[in-house]
Amino acid sequence: MFTLFNTFRIVAFLEGISYILLLFIAVPIKYFGNDPQYVKLLGMPHGVLFIAYIILAIILGSKLKWQTKTLLFILAASIIPFGTFYVDKKFLKS
Repeated sequence: MFTLFNTFRIVAFLEGISYILLLFIAVPIKYFGNDPQYVKLLGMPHGVLFIAYIILAIILGSKLKWQTKTLLFILAASIIPFGTFYVDKKFLKS
């Protein structure tokens, strides 16, 4: 059964993976290999996952009554490489 909590954990994991692939594989290939194909391929899914992460974090934060500081930390983690994995370990382990 997919709860909002489990859905957020899955989206957070996928967003983290897509960000790492984009940042550490696709972007270097684009600039050093002169091939923008991988950025185009990974950019849209990452963008969708990023937006889903933000929306789900806000919804889940209001349902779980997270403090503003906690919510802002979780939101900021989405722009830091490996940040979503830290959020999962620190805030989302049940």
